[in-house]
Amino acid sequence: MRPYLMTVGLLCLSNIFMTFAWYGHLRNLSGTPWVIAALVSWGIALLEYLLQVPANRIGHEVMNVGQLKILQECIALSVFIPFSIVYLKEKPSMDYVWAGLCILGAAFFVFRKKMFGA
Repeated sequence: MRPYLMTVGLLCLSNIFMTFAWYGHLRNLSGTPWVIAALVSWGIALLEYLLQVPANRIGHEVMNVGQLKILQECIALSVFIPFSIVYLKEKPSMDYVWAGLCILGAAFFVFRKKMFGA
């Protein structure tokens, strides 16, 4: 159980940095040249990679790459939705719900053998 928890924890932290690297400049650096925003984003992305790489190495001990990818997508959506609504002040919509259900469906299919032994 420890590799799963470590993987999820590190991927959650990683995705927070990733989301800020990808979208934070839209709020904080919108008046600066894009190259400055890109350099700041690269700096933030370095922190993301310093968490993501160990997360994937630990996770690969107990999951295959497809499972790791779907897990990352579930976490990414779980981080992105609150970020876009709270930080970027985007208007929530039902599209987030439908996207989340699709990702949960994908998670079910890649993890069903682990969950049900089928």
